[in-house]
Amino acid sequence: MMTFQVDTWQRVKLAEICDKITDGTHQPPSFNSEGIPFLFVRNIVSGQIDFNVEKYVSRETYEELTRRHRPLPGDLLFSAVGSFGVAVVVDTERAFTFQRHIALLKPKTNQIDSYFLALYLNSPEGRQQSEIAATGGSQRTVTLQALAEFVIPLPPLAEQKRIAAIAQKADRLRRTRRYALQLSDTYLRSVFLEMFGDPIANPKGWEIVKLSSLGELDRGRSKHRPRNAPKLFGGSYPFIQTGDVANSAGYIRTYKQTYSELGLKQSKLWTKGTLCITIAANIAKTGILTFDACFPDSIVGFSPNYKTNTEVIQQWFNFIQQNLEETAPESAQKNINLEILRNLDLPIPPLPLQEKFAQIAQKFDRLRTQQQEADRQAEHLFQTILHRAFRGELTPQNADDEPESVLLEEIRAQQAKAKAATQAMGDAADYLGTKAKQQDIEPIQLKFPGFE
Repeated sequence: MMTFQVDTWQRVKLAEICDKITDGTHQPPSFNSEGIPFLFVRNIVSGQIDFNVEKYVSRETYEELTRRHRPLPGDLLFSAVGSFGVAVVVDTERAFTFQRHIALLKPKTNQIDSYFLALYLNSPEGRQQSEIAATGGSQRTVTLQALAEFVIPLPPLAEQKRIAAIAQKADRLRRTRRYALQLSDTYLRSVFLEMFGDPIANPKGWEIVKLSSLGELDRGRSKHRPRNAPKLFGGSYPFIQTGDVANSAGYIRTYKQTYSELGLKQSKLWTKGTLCITIAANIAKTGILTFDACFPDSIVGFSPNYKTNTEVIQQWFNFIQQNLEETAPESAQKNINLEILRNLDLPIPPLPLQEKFAQIAQKFDRLRTQQQEADRQAEHLFQTILHRAFRGELTPQNADDEPESVLLEEIRAQQAKAKAATQAMGDAADYLGTKAKQQDIEPIQLKFPGFE
């Protein structure tokens, strides 16, 4: 591909293309429970301004704090301390003020497009400058003086705006995908509550039984000492630990270690579909095995009998996990034991209703996996645009070049799917909750637009 001649782009110091580079108040103001939002670094590191704040200031305090430099639309906020290196364009007229760990940039808009500048500062090349400039130990800081020395590429203003427009489209797609995933985080919980009610309060009056009556509970095994002996590892038998369960998002799909034949002999191979429950360090976190695997005695395996299924028991654990963790005995570290688990009381709904929930959970998991892949693709597309933009590859120079329209069409297609999927995630809990009230076990047609 013939590329735009990046070497013809002027490169200037940030101070040359900004009217002002300053920061927020150095003296903590008097805070109120309501009023004008006061931002901290955590309110911008997502890449957008988050006005879901805990602290506010009065109008009078706001006027005093912003008397010399009030943030206006088109300005940039830049995280300078801690989670440094994130640039956000002020795209609202809403009044706010901020702490000194945030820098305020006022670009010269006749020379630099605000969105292009933010795009560059957030790019790998821009982040590298932040890494080099940051000083300090636990709270690394990009000083205003160092920030002013950042070197910024300066293509023609029209080219800046065109690059920024393409990147903004990809960024909106990325955020839509991310939002759909956030909605899905609470999806099964909502369906569970709709079908069964709060399992702690048990408003539907289901029968209360002991967990031990619903299946087999047993601890994992790792008899050899030391447990980390090299000869135990490197074979073909997956070996999972508490972190794998805690980070599984419901289903354990990956593993970092394997047992050898010797490792298997001193352990036990649990079958696919086993519900893994952590009882040490991470308390009562759960994950369902998607492959046969071994695990140590810091994990308990649960295999249901004919009265229930793993999906219902897993969701029930999600409701009681925090309480179990808070009440867990603690010596060197928090832990619970088999006796505690076996004696847990839980309401048990009719089996047809449980099976209905299991169907929903399994189909939802497949859709969520597709969503995660779509999110990964959207992130890859955005990073590809960043990479190409600052190599000058977004401007075709001859008929052999890939036209910009191809890239824009890809973004449009992905956006349509993302929008439909996000709407579906928002509506699905209500829809499936209603369907789930039916006691029959007719097949559930669970489809989200964009994932057919």
